[in-house]
Formats: sequence, C-alpha cells, structure tokens
Amino acid sequence: MSTFDDRENAFENKFAHDAEMQFKADARRNKLLGLWAADLMGKSGEAAAEYAREVVKSDFEEAGDEDVYRKVSGDLGDKADEATIRTKMRSLMVEAKAQLMKETN
Repeated sequence: MSTFDDRENAFENKFAHDAEMQFKADARRNKLLGLWAADLMGKSGEAAAEYAREVVKSDFEEAGDEDVYRKVSGDLGDKADEATIRTKMRSLMVEAKAQLMKETN
C-alpha cells in the first residue's frame, strides 16, 4: 500500500469515528432532554425513562434537531418556551459530549 492509500484509509476511519461519536452524542443529548422534559411534566421513574426513549426515537423522523424540538415543545406546552428548550438542547449537547469523552478515556 502506498502512503496515499494509508492516508486515505486514516481519513475514512476518522470520518467514520467522528460520525459515530456525533450520533452517540445526539442520542445522549436527546435522552437527557427527555428526562429534563419528563421532570417538568411531573413524570418520574419508568415513566420518565419511557418518555426519554420516545424523545430519542423522535430524532429519526428527519435530519437535524427540529423533530426533537417539535416533540418536546408539543409535549411541554406552556411549561417551557422555545428559547428555554433550545438553550437546554445546546447545554445538554455539551454535557452529552463530555459524558461520552469521559466514557472513552
């Protein structure tokens, strides 16, 4: 194999790893968001865990975060406004990535 082939393989492996990590971070963020929203709705225990799973599943409707936002926003109603939900989504993404980094080290 040539040096070019080695570099190409390394790039492809890095791309695949980065995509996998982003997928895991998105799923983790969605779970955390679901648990946060469940708490606002007064759910706890298994009901909260089930709701968090529903939020994770909602992300498979379309690309991006809008499907998740719509799910949580619709379920929360007037318990949280758009700015609150979107801010929480951003902060939980930071938390999700930190958790994943801690788990991989």
